[in-house]
Amino acid sequence: MNKHIAIIGLGLIGGSLAKALREFDASLAIAAADTDQNALARALAEGVIGRAGALAEICAQARIVVVAVPPLAGPAVLRQIAQSAGPETLVTDVASVKSHLLAMLASLPAGFRSRFVPGHPLAGSEQSGFGAARVDLFQGRNVVLAPLEETAPEAVARIHELWRGIGARVLAMSPERHDRILALSSHLPHVLAFAMAGLLPRRESGAGVHHYAATGFADFTRLAASEPALWSDILRANADATVAALDAFGEDLKQFRNALAAEDWPALGDHLRRARRARAAFDLARGGKEAGNAGGELCFHVRPGGAIASGEIRVPGDKSISHRAIMLGALAEGVSRVSGFLEGEDALHTLAAFRELGVTIVGPEDGCLRIYGAGANGLQAPRKPLWLGNSGTAMRLLAGILAGQGFASELRGDESLSQRPMNRIIKPLADMGAGISAAAGGLPPLLIRGGRLRGIDYAMPVASAQIKSCLLLAGLFAEGITSVREPGPCRDHTERMLRGFGVELDTESRQGMTNLAGGQTLSACDIDIPGDISSAAFFMVAAAISPGASLTLEHVGVNPTRTGIIDILRQMGADIRLRHPRESGGEPVADIEVRQKPLHGVAIGAEQVALAIDEFPILLVAAACAEGETRISGAAELRIKESDRIEAMAEGLEILGIEHETFPDGIRVTGGELGGGVIDSRGDHRIAMAFAIAALRCRQAITIRNCANVATSFPGFAALARQTGLDISEAEIDS
Repeated sequence: MNKHIAIIGLGLIGGSLAKALREFDASLAIAAADTDQNALARALAEGVIGRAGALAEICAQARIVVVAVPPLAGPAVLRQIAQSAGPETLVTDVASVKSHLLAMLASLPAGFRSRFVPGHPLAGSEQSGFGAARVDLFQGRNVVLAPLEETAPEAVARIHELWRGIGARVLAMSPERHDRILALSSHLPHVLAFAMAGLLPRRESGAGVHHYAATGFADFTRLAASEPALWSDILRANADATVAALDAFGEDLKQFRNALAAEDWPALGDHLRRARRARAAFDLARGGKEAGNAGGELCFHVRPGGAIASGEIRVPGDKSISHRAIMLGALAEGVSRVSGFLEGEDALHTLAAFRELGVTIVGPEDGCLRIYGAGANGLQAPRKPLWLGNSGTAMRLLAGILAGQGFASELRGDESLSQRPMNRIIKPLADMGAGISAAAGGLPPLLIRGGRLRGIDYAMPVASAQIKSCLLLAGLFAEGITSVREPGPCRDHTERMLRGFGVELDTESRQGMTNLAGGQTLSACDIDIPGDISSAAFFMVAAAISPGASLTLEHVGVNPTRTGIIDILRQMGADIRLRHPRESGGEPVADIEVRQKPLHGVAIGAEQVALAIDEFPILLVAAACAEGETRISGAAELRIKESDRIEAMAEGLEILGIEHETFPDGIRVTGGELGGGVIDSRGDHRIAMAFAIAALRCRQAITIRNCANVATSFPGFAALARQTGLDISEAEIDS
């Protein structure tokens, strides 16, 4: 951290920042400017700052300037700084509004814009002024950076370091999105609190009326104790976004009002349950836990009679590629831009983990990310265990990266992930020189003591893209060559993306071997993530079993290591055609057209399993709707996924009346007429979605329990299923 820092404005935020910086590093030369001479005198007397002076004077000597003035004063202050600060001085601010700065910044030199990093600590108090400043105000609190497109990566890294150094968590988003979100999450609540505080005495006059107010009134109106002048400033600066937030709130309030006026009690209950679930998800997400299990238990209810309509749909971005885009973008030098990112919980946990590792990531916003790479050696020690929710991919791949770092870390997950064995990565990582331990049976959490690694020649016991990717990522930090041998083909997303980031690999396809030399530098690149074929598989089967269906799934990844689902469905008689084949970001992509045709049973052997391992739940639904017998063998891996998928599917097929028999490594299914009933998905997203599709051929309705984890891989599944033709609804029952 640079030793010379100037703070313009010593109110609550500026004063707290000065105190926190002084405690973090007593040798810092902190100067301040403020129109409040009493605040400056007090800060000097307490030793919080070393010098007070005029703005131009202290900015000329500073290498970092923090603007902590009210929003409407910001533009004029920034103009003065642009005139007085040195050509290498970095500038940031703390205002809760950014859009009012953008037009003014366009009139300043490009060099200044490249050194300006808009920022906003999400911390505060109803009190104001230097007297309210606290040394711990930012400890464990979120700080949002909103870098401009032209902001230099080095400037972003330095300001990130400043806030992280005093204990804050650093997030990032675009200035425009920042203002929209703050209007909804902060500015609207303050407007409502100010309005509500005056409502009771206006509508119920008389002495002592406040004595009868419930505690909810006091809690709700607490924000109205804030400084009116400051909030007038904030609301004026963000008027457009706040008006839009008020309009949206008015629409929601109207729904509550109409339900009450019409005595529509079911609608009222739905509104209240949705709000409770949203609040519970908010609480759990802020606590670092999985939001998918918030509130009551989420169920799907699917009625018979649905039919797949002809047309085109687009499924969310590929989850496997989304994970890898964050990881490699974080390790690269420069700024990587990602589009098509899957905003599901699994991928968002990976994003949050790399933010905790010190990486600035802007977004996601409409599936787009801007990743300011830290470089292969730029990750920082996490200050808490890294929470990966339900994602085995994230845990196994991240373990490979962390094995090569010079710090300790801990990887944790939810109840399901905590039951998935990690021995297949623990042993080879230990052979490479990492210190890695787990709970009994090789189960998470994983404790990793990274260090100097050495390359190994490793023959995988099973074909697993996660094991292979883990070792190749560890190999980036190893001395010498890391060689990984596959017993059979498995996904190659990691190899393709590594090449996109400039890493050289030697692939010997005949021997199933990939070689990677350690110490290579990754260079930032742009990535367009195609639709996830595992998500597309549900609608491919839906079209294949729905009479008269003709459905096109647009822009789907058709990597040859992932198209086992297409090959098997074609083997079963499905009419599937790939239209407009092309390449996107190194990955083959096509539009997949599916027309309904009668299916028949097939035998699926071990050689096909690795190419469709995630798609077997929905393939078993296809088998249940096919004529004859389908037998799957060599699929023991299915028993250690998010659930024992062989047993979970067998249990559901039993309820639907489908004849079947299970084996240690597979299952036999005889197609027939499907009934209905209540099915427990065991919290497995793919089981839940598979049985939702099965309802297209059921005689009775299906209720599928424990569906919250669908959001981990396919947010918006139920809405897209309804759009496509399923009669599906979501309901919440008390846990």
